[in-house]
Amino acid sequence: MNLKRQAQPRALISLVPMIDVMLILLVFFMVTSTYLNLDMIPALRPDTDSVSTTVSAQPEGSIIIRIGADGHAVLRGQQLDADAVTDHLTTEIAHEPLTQVLILPSGAAPMQALISVMDSAALAGVQRLRVLRLEASQ
Repeated sequence: MNLKRQAQPRALISLVPMIDVMLILLVFFMVTSTYLNLDMIPALRPDTDSVSTTVSAQPEGSIIIRIGADGHAVLRGQQLDADAVTDHLTTEIAHEPLTQVLILPSGAAPMQALISVMDSAALAGVQRLRVLRLEASQ
């Protein structure tokens, strides 16, 4: 009488845990990375006729829009709603097309308020828009 031991099944090497770890690392690095130079992607393609005029033209000034913790936009000391921001930026852009618009949200400002101001600037035809972030000094 011969007794044979049952052969143990070989352990399968699963790739699922490694793929899970790689996806977690990918998401982590995407979320924590910062993009400092967003001007490397041109928003408008310059015309071939007006290349010399657009290169030499410098913006006259900047407009700073502050967003408070309550979500209201403040421009030159006046609290404005989204329509008023659009109207004001439209008149400024009509006067000087290369005016730079700087948006300075407070740390407690709701994200929707920032998006609303950015939408208002886009509707007004702003070409140079930046969002500033102040960091605490250590």
